[in-house]
Amino acid sequence: MLQGKKILLGITASIAAYKSILLARLLVKAGAEVRVVMTPAAKDFVSPLVLSTLTNNKVLIELSNEEGWSNHVLLGRWADVFLIAPLSCNTLAKMANGICDNLFMAVYLSVTCPVMIAPAMDEDMWHHPATKRNMQTILAEDKTLIPVAKGELASGLFGEGRMAEPETILNELIAKHFRTNLLKGKKALVSAGPTFEAIDPVRFIGNHSSGKMGFALAEALYLNGADVLLVTGPTNESTAYNGIVVKKVVSAQQMFEACSTAFESMDIAIMSAAVADYRPSVVADQKIKKSSEDPVISLIKTIDILAYLGSKKKPQQYLAGFALETNNEKENALKKLQTKNADCIILNSLQDADAGFGTTTNQVTVLQKNGDALFIPLASKKQVAAQIISFIATQQHA
Repeated sequence: MLQGKKILLGITASIAAYKSILLARLLVKAGAEVRVVMTPAAKDFVSPLVLSTLTNNKVLIELSNEEGWSNHVLLGRWADVFLIAPLSCNTLAKMANGICDNLFMAVYLSVTCPVMIAPAMDEDMWHHPATKRNMQTILAEDKTLIPVAKGELASGLFGEGRMAEPETILNELIAKHFRTNLLKGKKALVSAGPTFEAIDPVRFIGNHSSGKMGFALAEALYLNGADVLLVTGPTNESTAYNGIVVKKVVSAQQMFEACSTAFESMDIAIMSAAVADYRPSVVADQKIKKSSEDPVISLIKTIDILAYLGSKKKPQQYLAGFALETNNEKENALKKLQTKNADCIILNSLQDADAGFGTTTNQVTVLQKNGDALFIPLASKKQVAAQIISFIATQQHA
């Protein structure tokens, strides 16, 4: 998402400056061109040499030296975003009052691009009335705040004031400034993960779905501008983007209720969850005790969510389902496509190495109603999700 983007990374004098090394690395790895401007005091906390090596650009600190003058105006106009991480209490005060006493402040007062700030300071400083006033002043100027975290502080105390982690800052940067407009204005529903069908208060029928593919699809939709509701069964996955609305469920019935309620207002729905086909007909109120007799559990069918949504689908809505198969893969997936009234079925095969449940990679075939098939070769689930969403976007705009 940051390929070719120009990020000006501002670093001020805070112990959290050590995190800026990883942040610079993440930005470069994401494809951004990164230049660094530091306050003179920040040199005591992080090495300019390390940062210049990581970014392949000279780190700028002084307005002028024996090599000449740093053109703060051009630097301020060069960037797509000026990202200040960490922002110290002292530099915050200067920014709020327009005090231009170093190159960093000259650049800040010259930038024409959006500014994002990630403060870092001790809890008492963070909550001081003067800090609050200064923060209100710069936020009133349409700057974007990346909230501080709560945890161990350099003072040894535990509280608010920690700079957000580099991964969080990167995700906030992308979400705020670099989502595409491909699906802007579209509403999308994604189901993910397994469902657990209770046998008694401690046992359940479930499956090995990790939810990784569904979460990747939700994020790909969001990064392309859609408003996303993610309905997820029990999983250890979490989304990197606060803008994605997450609804957690446990059973197939709960997932059905959540998806069917939301579907009417959706433009796109992708049912990637591994929903249990059967559930116990009777759920014991107490834990079933071990006995000498073999237990018998009677099963009944759960509601077929994809088929239900297919029966309610309007012409302008796009509905995609997943088929995880172990044999006769294409035949079974095509049958599902015909009977569910979906617009496409995304075929997974457990016969494919490094694809399916629990893996970080996947390989799929998108089967369409008109008989066409789009093969997406083995790649990370995020990459596969991006290709699926690009395909669905073409269908939405057809």
